[in-house]
Amino acid sequence: MALRLAPESHPANVMSTLNTTHPELGGHDALRYGTRSIKTEVLPGHPLENRLNNWEETQWELKLNLARQAYGMHAPIKMMMEKSIVEKRQRMPIMPSSNLHLDILMGKDETIDYEDFLNDPAMSTDSIDFHTAMEHKLNLRL
Repeated sequence: MALRLAPESHPANVMSTLNTTHPELGGHDALRYGTRSIKTEVLPGHPLENRLNNWEETQWELKLNLARQAYGMHAPIKMMMEKSIVEKRQRMPIMPSSNLHLDILMGKDETIDYEDFLNDPAMSTDSIDFHTAMEHKLNLRL
């Protein structure tokens, strides 16, 4: 158990987990994922990039470890249970959801990030039919 404030600068191992193959042809799909570079798949990225990608996860683990030491084993279990409950979205897939309750649990309600003002659903260019969205959510494909 480590009380790490910041994530590690380099990942333990570098491995590309993104499946970039075309579903029908089997080759790399360059239109969706850009040109393929062996360098990016083999070499690690910049140390700051890894820290930024793992920042929230490391802070969450630190919060769980501190709660466990201060209050006992039930506190992190309760926090993880609450987080798993509020992460499940119960709205229709096409309706906008702010997920304020998750922001409060994670402590993001006290900060202003770029998601707060750039994530406006009214500015979205996605126009999905309600019935198509529900069929996709319920895996009803005809």
